[in-house]
Parts: sequence; C-alpha cells; structure tokens
Amino acid sequence: MENKETLAQWDKQYVWHPFTQMKDWLETEPLIIERGEGCYLIDTNGKKYIDGVSSLWVLVHGHGKRELLDALHQQAEKLCHSTLLGLGNAPSIELAKKLIEIAPGGLSKVFYSDNGSTSVEIALKMAYQYWQQKGEKKRRTFLSFVNGYHGDTLGAVSIGGIDLFHKVYKPLLFKTRKAPAPYCYRCPVKLKPESCHLACVDVFEHMVKRHRDELCAVVIEPSVQGAAGMIAQPDEFLKAVWKITKENGLLFIADEVATGFGRTGNMFACLEEGVEPDLMCVAKGVTGGYLPLAATLASDDIFRGFLAEFDEFKTFFHGHTYTGNPVACAVALANLKLFESERLIDKVRKDSESLKQHLARFCNLSHVGDIRQKGFMVGIELVVNRKTRKPYAPGDKIGHKVILEARKRGVIIRPLGDVIVLMPPLAIEESTLQELLAVTYESIHAVTGA
Repeated sequence: MENKETLAQWDKQYVWHPFTQMKDWLETEPLIIERGEGCYLIDTNGKKYIDGVSSLWVLVHGHGKRELLDALHQQAEKLCHSTLLGLGNAPSIELAKKLIEIAPGGLSKVFYSDNGSTSVEIALKMAYQYWQQKGEKKRRTFLSFVNGYHGDTLGAVSIGGIDLFHKVYKPLLFKTRKAPAPYCYRCPVKLKPESCHLACVDVFEHMVKRHRDELCAVVIEPSVQGAAGMIAQPDEFLKAVWKITKENGLLFIADEVATGFGRTGNMFACLEEGVEPDLMCVAKGVTGGYLPLAATLASDDIFRGFLAEFDEFKTFFHGHTYTGNPVACAVALANLKLFESERLIDKVRKDSESLKQHLARFCNLSHVGDIRQKGFMVGIELVVNRKTRKPYAPGDKIGHKVILEARKRGVIIRPLGDVIVLMPPLAIEESTLQELLAVTYESIHAVTGA
C-alpha cells in the first residue's frame, strides 16, 4: 500500500466523495481508514476510532467478524457470481427462504438488487406495473411523507421529501403527493404531542380518500425517518397509516432500508405494530455491513399480477448485473444465523434501555433541543435557543464542528445538518457504548458551550 501522504494526495486528485462539499474537503487533511477491528476503525496513522454510525448504518456485528469472513471466503472459492437472469444460485435461494420466514406476514417473494435506492425503485415499478396490468390506468402516482428519504435514484427522489438533497432535480422527477409526517418537536400542524390525537393521521386519511383513484401506493419509512434527522414516529402512527391505506384499496410500501435488521429493537420495524406491507425494501444491515446487497419483498398477490403468457409481455423487465450475488447472499445468511445464535435482538432491546438512560444526561446541555431514540437509532438536535427552538444558521456548521471535535477524541459520527446521529453496531459492548456517549456529550459541550 502507498504511504499515507501519497494516498491523501491521490484522494484529493481522483476521488469525488458522496454528500461532501468537495471545496471544504480539498482544503482539509483527509481521514483515511485503513482497517477495522470490532467496533473500531483504524486510520493510516494507526489511530483508533469508535465506529459510531456503523459505517453509514450497515455494521451489525463489528468489523472482522470471523463467521462472516469465513462465509465470504468459502462461497468465493465455489462461485463469485452468476446471473439470476434465467438461472439460479444456491445462496440466493436459501437467503430468499430465510428472508420470507423472518419478514412480516403476507410477503412471499424476494427480488434482489444492490442497494437501498434500487430496492425502492423496484418497489415503485412493481406497484405501478401491477395496477397497469390490472387495467387501472389512472393509477400513476404515489403518496409519501414530508421529510421522507428513500434514496438517490430518480424514482426514489420523486417520492422523497428532503429539498436540501434533491430540489435541483425537480424538473426530472414525476409528480407525487406528500402527506405531513409526525415531527413532534416541530409539529407540522402546530399541535402538542400529548393532546394532538395523531392529527397528522387525519390529514393523511383525507389525502388518501381524495386521491385514491390516482394512487398506486403509500410509501413510508416505518417508525423512524432516518435521513430527516432520526425523527421517531409516535406509537400507533404506522399502524393507523397502514390500516387507512388498505381500507382504501392501495398498496403499502415499507422502506425498511435503515430500520431493518434490528435497528429499532425488532428484526423489522413493521413487526412492532403488526403491519403487513405489500412490498418491503431492505438493504444496509442485510449482510452485516460486509457486502452490497438489497432486496424487495413482495406479496403473492403482486407476484401473481405478473404471471401471464410470454407474448402478453407482463414480465417485470428489471434487473441488475449483480442481482442475487452468491457471495453477498452467503454472507447475509451467515449474518442472520448470528442474529439467532447470539440473540442479538434481545441484546438490542436490553441495551436500548441503557442507552435511553444515558441519553437523559444530554438534557443538561443548553443547546440540545430534542433527543430522539428508537432502539439503536438516535438523533440529538442542536439549537441556538432551547426555549424558542431556533435552529442554527447553516453557515455555522455546528453539526459538522461537533463531529470533528468527536474525531479528535477518538469517535467517528456523522451529522444530519445539526442533528447528531448515533447508530452504533448492534453488537457494541456496554463499555464502548458508554465511551461513545461520553465523547459525544463532551464534543457537543465543547462546540456549543461557549
């Protein structure tokens, strides 16, 4: 490997980083990660950092987990890749069976892809084509939620609701409907959580009834809007939205890319409220964070809507080169076995309670406006004034300054604006979790305390 100075030079010369203002990047010294050990990342200087966001919300068991590496090596020696276009491979078949066994009821088929955005794109196309082939030609759009994030491909962007990321692409997008999402700290309908009686559900129901003849599906991030700033939904909101969707004859798409595989304290967030989606999108944690893999799970009713004679051309004409990659599927199978053998869901539920208790201390920081938590998904919103909830100006870059301060102290986290996100690996030890929280607390205090 080249020395660290050469790597830093080449990075600035050749690499364009995602979601990164490259002008700032080119003016600073890049942090280059060389290896990982357990819940730590190690840079080219040998410095260790707690991986406080699970390498962008994907890491489950930590880096270097032997069972996952063994599965990767063993499958690679047999078969690295074989297309699923007209062929099958053993790991993809076994994984599909396992996913259906652990998924919410009503799902029966698995369509593979490579990442969260593509899993959502597939769900949208399936839902649209399903209705078209049923002869309901007026159903041409979707209802999603304000502040939603479903990925960066154009279909996923069309149903997304974060203008900061996607406003520039509006001329390229198809029209959708957006319902208000519950953001209790900054309520979109100006009510108090303790007395609102889920008024946002009433608005949603009105929109569904008004537009149901033109809608294909409702699309939602169950329980938590991740990229919006870890905005947790009130209890029963998800179930209410699902019931209204089904009562009005629409399909229900659950985007579990971020919430799936234990993040909320359940294998999938839909399971907590007994919600059974028609389509469910998964990615991120499916391989434990070791290889790219995604899947769109579909109900049997949707699948049967594509069964026809060859010359009727009702085939789902969609696919990716690495769809159902056998190495990724083998690692995903090993990952799910570890969930069972190490009783990981039980651990997350137990540690979530401890996490909640430790987070209460953050209320002592005068610029912490709101603390949101669902399982191992945490958002700490920073404000100029707690009483008025006035946000910082974007140019202050408070969130960015906090994560740089944490980096000095041996922790890697990433903000969403001025929301500090914590999403550690599910297998993190209690002592490491406490250190992560302590450093985050100290870093917020150091940046905002003055």
